[in-house]
Amino acid sequence: MTDTYTEAALAAARTVAAFNADQPDADASDPRRLGWMRGAPPSAEKRMLFADNSRNRFPQIRWSFSHQRHFLPTSEVWRGEGPVSALPRAPRSLDGLRFTAIGASSPMGWEQGLKATWTDGVLVLHKGRIVDERYFGALQPQLPHLAMSVTKSFVATIAASLVAEGALDETKRVDHYVPELAASGFGDATVRQLLDMRTGIAYTEDYLDPDSGAVRLGRAIGLAPRQPGDAASLTDYLCTVGKQGAHGQAFAYKTANTDVLAWVLKRVTGLTLAELLEQRLWSPLGMEFDAYFAIDAWGTEFAGGGLNLALRDMARFGEAMRCEGVFNGRQVVPASVVADIRRGGERGECARAGFPILDGWSYRSMWWVSHNAHGAFMARGIHGQAIYVDPAAELVIARFASHPGAGNAFNDPVSLPAYHAVALALGS
Repeated sequence: MTDTYTEAALAAARTVAAFNADQPDADASDPRRLGWMRGAPPSAEKRMLFADNSRNRFPQIRWSFSHQRHFLPTSEVWRGEGPVSALPRAPRSLDGLRFTAIGASSPMGWEQGLKATWTDGVLVLHKGRIVDERYFGALQPQLPHLAMSVTKSFVATIAASLVAEGALDETKRVDHYVPELAASGFGDATVRQLLDMRTGIAYTEDYLDPDSGAVRLGRAIGLAPRQPGDAASLTDYLCTVGKQGAHGQAFAYKTANTDVLAWVLKRVTGLTLAELLEQRLWSPLGMEFDAYFAIDAWGTEFAGGGLNLALRDMARFGEAMRCEGVFNGRQVVPASVVADIRRGGERGECARAGFPILDGWSYRSMWWVSHNAHGAFMARGIHGQAIYVDPAAELVIARFASHPGAGNAFNDPVSLPAYHAVALALGS
């Protein structure tokens, strides 16, 4: 990171600070304190439902993000029969750590920063050892938490691995693998354009507009109550997405790309997405717990943001990416894939795509690449989900959160300086 930020980044940080100040803080919104879904049955004021979408409101999300199976159909990602891979512990207090949030005038501490971003759980690995592991609110070590768009990085890493192994051709058009999409906006896009989100599809990633592509995709999956005219399934919806520009141009973040990529993967391998994760990541990494995907009415997994997994297992994936794809004594991800991700895409493209705080960052194979002196890169999901990998500091941070604001811009002014401060402290 750097202490110098663009005026656009500082303006975004000031807007975020004002928004955060208006919300119930981490203690006031603690789901244990509020008693969500407690009682036999829960009283009306403590109950949340799928039908009224109350589970997706704040502060209810501080409970529901750790309990998605109470509301949605899911498919299991089995951890396999092998032993759990070790995560040895080397505790080190981070309580004395101080950093200054972007746009702030005074420093804050590590735990203060965690509370300021409504963190549900955080795990810090240094040289493969657990330095710090904390849980807040409803989250517990064994509970899967909604990963949101961190899911994309899991899916795309598998896709890039298949490309490296010769099982998938990234130069082929989408309609080569999925003819059903030939008439859609995706049909003449390449697999690589999906991976880097450079498709010219008519789709908006706006979580507040009920008619946006992102919201309509969510309703097609069944993440929220359907409305008249909504598609009956995820794949039905993808077939309706049109084209509004040329493919291969500027990076534009659009979740639907990941779900088309997953459709391609399933056609190439003959496996469900849950089976792919089990065989290519969960079993080889020696994950500790099963994970699960949210699925639509036809059993299709939500590849763009539907993975739920335990915090330690998310950290294991991050550690494999830090170690050039090697973990648990195995080359789980081809080293060439990790190297390509770390090189990143076009520097500065994230800021140009509407992420001003990510000045200098790029996007490659559904990972966010900082291009800072440490070579840090991230998997990121709305409301604060993250895997932060700093190769120079031999650091991985896995974090789940339930921030009242959706976009990562709500977390970045605090989280990015905090992560870099940890890297500097441990790396020294």
